[in-house]
Formats: sequence, C-alpha cells, structure tokens
Amino acid sequence: MPEKHFAKGFNSDYISKLFVCSLGLYMPAQQKKALFCIAGVLSFACALSIAAAIGTQLWIRGGILCKTGALLVNATGQELEKFIGEIQYGLFYGERVRQCGLGGRPFRFSFFPDLFKVIPASIHVSVILFSLVLLVFALIGTGFFMYNAFGKPYETLHGPLGLYLWSFISFSCGCLIMILFSSEVKIHHLSEKIANYKEGSFIFKTNSEQFENSFWIILVCSLVHFLNILLIRLAGFEFPFSKSKDPETANGAADLMY
Repeated sequence: MPEKHFAKGFNSDYISKLFVCSLGLYMPAQQKKALFCIAGVLSFACALSIAAAIGTQLWIRGGILCKTGALLVNATGQELEKFIGEIQYGLFYGERVRQCGLGGRPFRFSFFPDLFKVIPASIHVSVILFSLVLLVFALIGTGFFMYNAFGKPYETLHGPLGLYLWSFISFSCGCLIMILFSSEVKIHHLSEKIANYKEGSFIFKTNSEQFENSFWIILVCSLVHFLNILLIRLAGFEFPFSKSKDPETANGAADLMY
C-alpha cells in the first residue's frame, strides 16, 4: 500500500512543482537580485527611450510624388525626381519638402490642431495615449524591480505578481502602438492625407515611406518587457496563471525565495 500511494503521488505535476521549488532553492539570493537589477535597468532605459521617441518626428520618413505636376509635363524616369518631395513626421509634428518641378519648398506642420480633422484622429490619439501608458508603466516596472531586488517583497502587487503585471501591460501597450500606428500609416494613408492638406488643385501620392528610429524603439522596448517576463520566470517565480494544487509546496517555495 505505501508503494502504491507513493506511485500515485509521484506524477508529472508533482515533478514540475518540485522543479520550480529547486529553482528557488539553488538560485542564490545575489543572483536573483542581479536578475531583478538587470530587469530594472532595462525598464528604465526603455522609459528614457520611449520619452525621447514620443517627442521626436522620426517615426516615418518617405517620398511624396506631385502627381499633378508630373502628369502636366508627362515626366518619366529621372525627370520624376523633380516632382518627388520628402516628408517626415512623428506623433505631434513633422516637416515636408514640396516638389512640383520648380524647386523644393519646405513646410512644417503640426497634428494638433492643424491636421486634426484630416487624419484618423481616434487612432492617432490612441497611439499617443498608449505611448504615454507605456512610458508610465515602464517607470513603474523600474521601481518595482528595484524594490524586489533590494527590499522585502511579499505575495501581492509588490512582489512577483506585480512584476508580471507591469511587464505584461508594457509589452501589450507596445504591441498596440505598433499595430495602430502601422494601420494609420499603411491602411489610412496618413502621409498622403498630410501631403494633400490645403493643396487645392494639386494631388500628391506616396512614392515611398519607411518606419524610422522612434517606431523601432517601441518594438525594441516591447521585446525588452517580454524579456523581463522571462527573467522573472528564470528567478523561480511561477506565472500568475499557473495554478498550484499543492499549497504546502507553493508556500515552501515562496519561503525559500524570500
């Protein structure tokens, strides 16, 4: 009977719990502190980068073709270059060079209030709001990572649950920013809407456009927050959605980690 009882209890679920406990048991406290410090530094670097990205106009750079001017002179090949201007912009402002065959004329523009009625305002405002949320939660994550590294956390939002939560929110916001901004540019043709603003009889078409540094900063920061989630798991803390059926094992692991 004892052997049957032992065999019944010694299943795969028990082995997985035992492995999680061993992570907390054999990982030195200094190593956990180092992991949390690394995650905190990465989160702070992301917060600084996001703040810089929000304030710059290096989200999109492209070329705008003056279609009306090119058709009037039947321009082809290298002649088209005289009708291709440049445009670059961020979340709040940008600049463009208007080329219609008579030399470039630079213009600066602002989304608020100049272009607010022309652009897909709801999407653009959402991108800005999610960028600010990403910045805030990156800073919150920095504070909580450092608190867990040098303080005495407990099993609430101050502890691993909070670390998972802030990192997941930051990662989700980063993904939403990229999806929304990409749809605004590619599906709603944001560059063309900007180029044709108050142009009257001239029609402008997008000749080329590519995402610039600030957009890729959001991608890198999203990946960093996902990496932070993996670092938390590496430190020996189970994912919040992992349900433990053995309270004593879970409590023992928590005691060993703290």
